[in-house]
Amino acid sequence: MASKTSRSSKAAAYKCAECGWTTAKWVGRCGECQAWGTVEEAGVTVARTTAATTVLEPARRIAEVDATTAAFLSTGVDELDRVLGGGLVPGAVILLAGEPGVGKSTLLLDVAAKFASTGQEVLYVTGEESAAQVKLRAERIDAVAHSLYLSAETDLGQALGQVEKLEPKLLVVDSVQTLSSADVEGSAGGVSQVREVAASLIAAAKRRNMTTLLVGHVTKDGSIAGPRLLEHLVDVVCQFEGERHSRLRLLRAVKNRYGTTDEVGCFDLTEAGIEGLADPTGLFVTRTREPVSGTCVTVTMEGRRPLLAEVQSLLAESPNAQPRRATSGLESSRVAMLLAVLQQRAGCQLHKDDSYVATVGGVKLSEPATDLAVALAVASAKARMALPQRLIAFGEVGLAGEVRPVPGINQRIQEAQRLGFTHAVVPASPNGPGPVPNGMSVREVGHLAEALDLLFGKTPAPAEPLAEVTYLRPKQRGPA
Repeated sequence: MASKTSRSSKAAAYKCAECGWTTAKWVGRCGECQAWGTVEEAGVTVARTTAATTVLEPARRIAEVDATTAAFLSTGVDELDRVLGGGLVPGAVILLAGEPGVGKSTLLLDVAAKFASTGQEVLYVTGEESAAQVKLRAERIDAVAHSLYLSAETDLGQALGQVEKLEPKLLVVDSVQTLSSADVEGSAGGVSQVREVAASLIAAAKRRNMTTLLVGHVTKDGSIAGPRLLEHLVDVVCQFEGERHSRLRLLRAVKNRYGTTDEVGCFDLTEAGIEGLADPTGLFVTRTREPVSGTCVTVTMEGRRPLLAEVQSLLAESPNAQPRRATSGLESSRVAMLLAVLQQRAGCQLHKDDSYVATVGGVKLSEPATDLAVALAVASAKARMALPQRLIAFGEVGLAGEVRPVPGINQRIQEAQRLGFTHAVVPASPNGPGPVPNGMSVREVGHLAEALDLLFGKTPAPAEPLAEVTYLRPKQRGPA
């Protein structure tokens, strides 16, 4: 009996590399996180280090640590420096993920060339393209530098050998899923291979004080491919976003050990490469000579950065009993709610009209602060009256028609004034809008009907009440 128990205790178990779920036999799909191909054999024997070894470098007081060795180095791209918190930190490992074709390789090639132009050695390791293909793209975007070295490698040992030989200050790996180690079983991109490649590159970066930029693939749902451990090991995780039919690209920091994660970088992807946009308002706001009904400009916050965007609305008499509700760049459920509030709380009869509400430039607005601008754009289209061209509006609209305060009211007003806007309709707040810039007229409203009365001169008549319904009692039967 004892021997049987001993043999069963030494039996191999299987463990999920993503969440740690264990099972007695191998399965292709984890029963906890539902990830495929992450269950691997794990022995029950656990090695523990209990003997102390000789300390090579004694611990120092935190006040005695020299922090100048970890000072920020500019990448040459201001928008990327904004997201990273100031630039590249020596020894940091940065993971950049995004959809295929969004411009990850183009951005990092531009960063590598600008960093190499300062005289620093830069190594660009590509496993998806040949060196000649990368050279063609570098010439197209003017990213050729004397200190920039290219290496088309898919073997981890060869890539580390290139690092040993050149000793670069910046290493770019495109992508981490294309490298594989001969000492680990499995194909490139698998869980074991990605874990081994990432661990080896991170160890080399920390040992040599070398900044490393890793490109990561994404899955169908937009998450970073590979084990979750990859995101925990690196210092910074950035997400590169953008619509396929739009020039705008947004860079967000999901994790940042050296700065905040509420900064957003804006880029313009063109045939000549990718350029940072310090003021992307021109992509989101149209400029017309004459005012047009159904348009309203709002200010949305992308992290801590205010961005101006335009909302457009078009109403047409519906030939169908059920009117159509179409949206682009806005949440359809949120727009449907605002249409109901306009009809029930402000008297705009919209039940017979097809409504089309969209944003300009392909920008996606999900912040509740854009509710007031959407409502005013729809009301302007219904009344066929144009709003003033230099007017901005923002605020959250509730189901009762109230306009609720939103964060950063004064910051939004300051940004609108900087771009030439002179009037603002903002939600009323207990602390007020703060200091108003010169040349800016700010009006606070507490209800949607108050905003319509301010802009259109009168509040629309309330909706007519439903006709009174007479309920007939069933006819009582006489005695049988």
